[in-house]
Amino acid sequence: MDFNLTPEEEAFRDEVCAFLDENLPPEPERDEMFPLRWSQLVREKGWVGFSWPKEVGGGGATLMEQAILKQELASRRAPPLGTCIMGLAWVGPAIIQYGTQEQKDLFIEDILDSKYQWCTGYSEPDIGSDLAALQCKGVRRGDHYVVTGQKIWTSLAQWAKWMILLVRTDSGGEKKHDGITCLLVEMDSPGIEVAPIANMSKQPFFAEVFFNDVEVPVGNRLGEEGQGWQITIGALANERSGISEVSGLLWELDLLKKLVREVQIGGRPASEDSRVRRRVAEFETRIAAMRFNGMRYLTKQIRGEPLGSETSVNKLHTAHLEKYMAEFAIELEGSYGCLAPGSSHAVERGRWQKEALGWCTAVIGGGTPNIQKNIIAERILGLPHD
Repeated sequence: MDFNLTPEEEAFRDEVCAFLDENLPPEPERDEMFPLRWSQLVREKGWVGFSWPKEVGGGGATLMEQAILKQELASRRAPPLGTCIMGLAWVGPAIIQYGTQEQKDLFIEDILDSKYQWCTGYSEPDIGSDLAALQCKGVRRGDHYVVTGQKIWTSLAQWAKWMILLVRTDSGGEKKHDGITCLLVEMDSPGIEVAPIANMSKQPFFAEVFFNDVEVPVGNRLGEEGQGWQITIGALANERSGISEVSGLLWELDLLKKLVREVQIGGRPASEDSRVRRRVAEFETRIAAMRFNGMRYLTKQIRGEPLGSETSVNKLHTAHLEKYMAEFAIELEGSYGCLAPGSSHAVERGRWQKEALGWCTAVIGGGTPNIQKNIIAERILGLPHD
């Protein structure tokens, strides 16, 4: 595999770095409004939806250029490209691939401009992480679908204007993946109730969403009826395929190494302890494996090959690393690790406690580790179902 960039790609990386040097202040100097200002700045630069086709308002860049951009942003801890996180990550690409021209005209520019948030109506209370077993119903009545049921662990639901929703429109299919349809739903539609769920760090990132005879126009169906599973698999593969999260994990690892150098075990720097060094080396090795996996996925995309179940490998690594690195940092802090986030005596104001308490965002979001293991076992390793 050739890891070298072309001269054009190197020139683009230099351009990105120069832009970051000029416009991205250090994290302590960023106020709460900075992400919005940053979103407008990168939008003006043409980097939001950078790899989307120019005919829909994207930048028309290559996938490699998009990867370079995301990698450099992540390595500097820059805010995401645009504040419409889910819209950019998978809703927009799904609409570009499966949407009607009317849907593209209605949604794509607003997603690029980060005018509002999207959320995803996937998980349900009674099915665990077995998404294909969903039971939220969508019954067609004339030019509307009437939706009844419940979703849970819905990220950003209380702030979202639109939801990309999976419903069961046919229960008679041979496989449970059949009969699932994708709808685009306005969150202020009559009959929708949102109940936020606070995690252990008291952040209400998730929510329950209840649908009580909610009418959704047939014109808001994405793709054909019964095509929802195909659309969703592509969206989730897109979510898990990037290599930019590796840069973020490397940043976390650098902070962890800094902590290792500063704390002591038995009166000596923790960095001199062989057990600590082995743990840090394990984290670094797993992140390196993720990086090379991400390059494999990127190579497939560049070749025009679809991504599939193999992206679950990096998702599983991410879930484990986010949790274990934070827990290890708290262990290193000793008794100070018991202090609550924000405490004046907590190490780094309780940064690692906040990471550990917020583990569910990284671990549950996009599919739990058990589901990823099942996907890897069945679809990659070919192990039997029973």
